[in-house]
Amino acid sequence: MDRPIEAAVQRRRTVRRTLTVAIPIVAVLLALIWLPGWIRPSLSRSAIRTARVTAGPIEAVIMAAGTVVPEVERIVASPLDARVLHVLKRPGDTLNEGDPLVTLDASESELTVRKLEKDLALKDNQQAQTRLVLEKSLIDLEGRLDVKRLQLQSLRAALTGDRQLFKEGLISQETLRRSELSEAQAAIELTQLERERDNARAANRLQASGLTLERSSLERETTQARHQLDLATTKSDRRGVVTWALTEEGGLVRRGDVIARIADLRSFRVDATVSDVHAGKITPGAPVTVVINDTAIPGRVGMVNPSIDNGTVSFRVLLSAPAHAALRPNLRVDVFVVTARKPRALQVRKGPFMDATGATQIFVIRDQRAIRIPVRLGLASVDTVEIEGGVSEGDEVIVSNLQDYLHLKELKIR
Repeated sequence: MDRPIEAAVQRRRTVRRTLTVAIPIVAVLLALIWLPGWIRPSLSRSAIRTARVTAGPIEAVIMAAGTVVPEVERIVASPLDARVLHVLKRPGDTLNEGDPLVTLDASESELTVRKLEKDLALKDNQQAQTRLVLEKSLIDLEGRLDVKRLQLQSLRAALTGDRQLFKEGLISQETLRRSELSEAQAAIELTQLERERDNARAANRLQASGLTLERSSLERETTQARHQLDLATTKSDRRGVVTWALTEEGGLVRRGDVIARIADLRSFRVDATVSDVHAGKITPGAPVTVVINDTAIPGRVGMVNPSIDNGTVSFRVLLSAPAHAALRPNLRVDVFVVTARKPRALQVRKGPFMDATGATQIFVIRDQRAIRIPVRLGLASVDTVEIEGGVSEGDEVIVSNLQDYLHLKELKIR
């Protein structure tokens, strides 16, 4: 026969049925409560990099590649056509003023100098002979003048006597007339001789001046030939370093051929190149900072090459400290050209976010959330970029690459 179920068993059955229904309901409720938090995207703070928005002056810069070169480089050319006998200095050797570079065969120049010296001696002899001939002709003219003066004095004395005799009726009119004509003829002849003497003196001066000019020209040629002969052992006119030099002895060089290049290592400049995209922004006088490791040297843009070569623009940087100890020939350096300045602007440290967001969207952390904010980027310096609108000084900006999250308005920060 059936027996009644005990109360304890019934209670256990009731509890079991209640739990069977309640547990799924509680699970569903918990899922509804926690699921949105689990589905919402989030980022770990350790996986991102952030930077604070600061306010202060900012400079827009363009980065270029530069090479340190000596500010002054002198070319030493051959002073004559000659053969190279000895190469005394090689590239890299240091020089003091007056140090010889190469020795040239100057035999031909020696012959030229000796010939010019001989011609100069002959010209001196010709000048002396001509001077003697001219002096002798003047002496002859002076002698003839003295004789003619005596003749004129004698004729004038005779004319005075004839006039007295004519007054006394002792001579005829014809005799007096002949005496007057003789005196007048002698006076004319004396005047002609004086003019001839003056013309001879002027001609002598001109001839002597011409000979002097010829001798001066010949002397200059001789001096120049001697100078070229002295340069047969080419010498440096300054302290420096040989950057290039002839290497073969016995070779023939023509006058004007380059023998060596000497760099003055007491001062330097920087030759830089940049993409032609920035050609319009590189202007003479623009401020420049040259960075060598951790050393920054200020300067300014000097000459800008107007032509474009292989997509690059070249320009010269004049340094404010051209003798800085960090400068070395052919040293590669970074060149930062300042193109614009602002005395005060909101700015943040540069990061991958610039390329990822296209410089229009950034994420700002507020209350453990990353809020996407549209912005406009302005001037860009070496380390920072200007942010125009959407942020305030002190805001924390994510500078990491968040390209995969640009479609979201906000992210949770764990």
